[in-house]
Amino acid sequence: MEQYEQRASSAFASAIDVVHLNRQTMGDRNLEHEVLELFRRQARVLLFRFEALTSPSERADVAHTLKGSARGVGANRVAFAADELERSAKSGEPTGRALAELAEAVAEVTSAIELRFGLDH
Repeated sequence: MEQYEQRASSAFASAIDVVHLNRQTMGDRNLEHEVLELFRRQARVLLFRFEALTSPSERADVAHTLKGSARGVGANRVAFAADELERSAKSGEPTGRALAELAEAVAEVTSAIELRFGLDH
């Protein structure tokens, strides 16, 4: 069990800037749980919404929203990928590669969050 907890903790620390998150939640573990759960849900919804939209400006807005949320919780890889997606959408460039990178980053973070929550129960 200890080895599992160490791996889960390592996965979380590589997906989330723990120092930033701790500052944002003032070290309150319950608040951290709530904020991360909201982010996890929102990230998935926004990815689906992005794919459903066709307007470049609406797609850029969705990517921008996800970028801000990711920065708020310290999900830096997600924020960077969302920024690239926003830039691609605004410029009218193909978004396939940026969207794939964002989806991979979101999957990594949501998996790390789920592992962290599993350890809390």
